[in-house]
Amino acid sequence: MDTQTLIYIFVGLSFALYIGIAIWSRAGSTKEFYVAGGGVNPVVNGMATAADWMSAASFISMAGLIAFLGYDASVYLMGWTGGYVLLALLLAPYLRKFGQFTVPDFIGTRYYSKAARVVAVICLIFISFTYIAGQMRGVGIVFSRFLDVPITLGVIIGMAIVFVYAVLGGMKGITYTQVAQYCVLIFAYMVPAFFLSFMITGNPIPQIGLGSTVNDGSGLYVLQKLNLVLTDLGFGQYTDGSKSMIDVFCITLALMVGTAGLPHVIVRFFTVPKASDARKSAGWALVFIALLYTTAPAVGAFARLNFIDTVNETSYSEAPGWFKNWERNDLIAFYDKNEDGVMQYRSGDSIIGAPSYAETTAAAGQRALNNEPDMTSENEVYVDRDIMVLANPEIGNLPGWVIALVAAGGLAAALSTAAGLLLVISSSVSHDLLKSTFKPNISEKGELRAARIAATAAIVVAGYLGIYPPGWVAQVVAFAFGLAAASLFPAIFMGIFSKSMNKEGAIAGMVTGLAFTFGYIFYFKLANPAANVAENWLFGVSPEGIGVVGMVLNFAVAIAVSKVTASPPMEIRKLVDSIRVPRGAGDAHAH
Repeated sequence: MDTQTLIYIFVGLSFALYIGIAIWSRAGSTKEFYVAGGGVNPVVNGMATAADWMSAASFISMAGLIAFLGYDASVYLMGWTGGYVLLALLLAPYLRKFGQFTVPDFIGTRYYSKAARVVAVICLIFISFTYIAGQMRGVGIVFSRFLDVPITLGVIIGMAIVFVYAVLGGMKGITYTQVAQYCVLIFAYMVPAFFLSFMITGNPIPQIGLGSTVNDGSGLYVLQKLNLVLTDLGFGQYTDGSKSMIDVFCITLALMVGTAGLPHVIVRFFTVPKASDARKSAGWALVFIALLYTTAPAVGAFARLNFIDTVNETSYSEAPGWFKNWERNDLIAFYDKNEDGVMQYRSGDSIIGAPSYAETTAAAGQRALNNEPDMTSENEVYVDRDIMVLANPEIGNLPGWVIALVAAGGLAAALSTAAGLLLVISSSVSHDLLKSTFKPNISEKGELRAARIAATAAIVVAGYLGIYPPGWVAQVVAFAFGLAAASLFPAIFMGIFSKSMNKEGAIAGMVTGLAFTFGYIFYFKLANPAANVAENWLFGVSPEGIGVVGMVLNFAVAIAVSKVTASPPMEIRKLVDSIRVPRGAGDAHAH
């Protein structure tokens, strides 16, 4: 059976499974739609959380970033996993004990203010749409390459699939669908990693293979070999970093705190029966996430070695099939600058205006390919970093069924996160804006209908952003994290751990953090990208890490404003005490 047929079978079967689960677990009440009825087993919830959290960025982009950035990409590994630990220990159990459906619910009730709730909804929708545009684009790219359809059609198919299980099933349908998607994506990620590790080092376990010697008789370790190969081609050493210590610290912390403030991850902890189960499901999720995250550095290193071996100094007329496949989708390109017909992969930009390493979605690559070759550089090969995980099985000449599995895994990763984000957007509109703010007398049936209409509208907007990605989608990968770190995280943190924080302080802090972070990233990424160099940054902190400064400003303004305004009412102080008290933490009932 040929590879293309296998891809159709694998993807078709995985989609049939997702839709079947959605129909089986159709939500019949708002509680099932928002939090899956609140009765999900911690192990099941841990697996669903892992799928929700490991988006297309984790599955497709992260190993590609590590492949091309080396040491500098460690901030993503440390920030995203560290953020999950922060979320699990600091926020999840307390929020579950509070017993509400959504993050704006918590902020609105804790800060006894409709204005605070609305500000939280605005932050949340902005974060979610920023994130979801990249997920839908990822879906379109996987479809485009593996199913030979235009990217636009790929995005529309993805929208239809998500529509069925997000709008019908709500959180109940999404939870069990995400369990299936986790199984697909982790299997799809690990199988090629086992193959490549065995081929390159003779050890099938990639985590151990990364620290082993290359089985080419040289006696060199994998990272030693990679350092030598890269320096020979004019690149910096793979194990050396170029970022300043302050920037590494701030980017890592922004990703950590941003992860802990991401609404689609937080809401997962409302789906378990009691607060103690929130801790258990967080622990299980960390185990499931660690499987992929401890494998990614090995996949990145193996991918870069394989790429150089199969592309550099190869005649274009004899280029491997995978190169021509991805070239058709504008995600890899050869510019014959010296007209010798041989591909020279060297340090430097192959194209004028090639995307920087911080730009991690394929939209950047496709935008760059409209530009002219950069004749000041010897590099003749342009490669979009997002293709490395998807192309790895083809580069390594692995069997067709492995390629088909990776296609299904890439789609599972993007669709699972897209569904979680869509649910957050729809519940914010129906529950937080309608039910809790503007239309408190709406019936449960009316609220459920509004949630489904909001989810449908969100899918249409997300699809539009996937088909026509704004030029800046690629540049704001860190924006969602910076925004969450600077706006929602301090309000949630102080809401749990400070009895004296009042509504005026929380609102002033959220608005300050949001405005500062947005303004800084807008200036350097959109208004004046030419100025985006270290000497122009505030305290030497890049736009990717500026969410930390926004967070500090949020805390400072919130505390200062709360000192000169009225204290919170006594019932709010008692509420904060009840959230934090360990006694009765296992109770299923809310405050």
